[in-house]
Amino acid sequence: MTGPPTPERPDPGAAAERTRLAWRRTALSGAVVGLLIVRPAFAPRADAAALRVATAAMAGWTALTTVAYRRTRGLAAAPPRLSHRSIPVSAWITVGFAILGGLVVLR
Repeated sequence: MTGPPTPERPDPGAAAERTRLAWRRTALSGAVVGLLIVRPAFAPRADAAALRVATAAMAGWTALTTVAYRRTRGLAAAPPRLSHRSIPVSAWITVGFAILGGLVVLR
């Protein structure tokens, strides 16, 4: 028994929507990580190092949110063309958050 033939692309807009939702989840998780990294800066005896780490975390979160916004904005018109800079930017943001998280753990 065979079922009805399936079209090659049942819903061409579904991939763009999944990508948009994935970037939204990434930005939200970046916000959570950024806020957890910033938390020690609000301690009563926070020093200058904690404030520098908090500033770097918020700058990283802003960069991540900017990249996510630009990527999702381009999904409506045509598939985004990845430039040679777009992948390293995301990688550097991820590495930056990992380093900030490591600094918080070591503190």
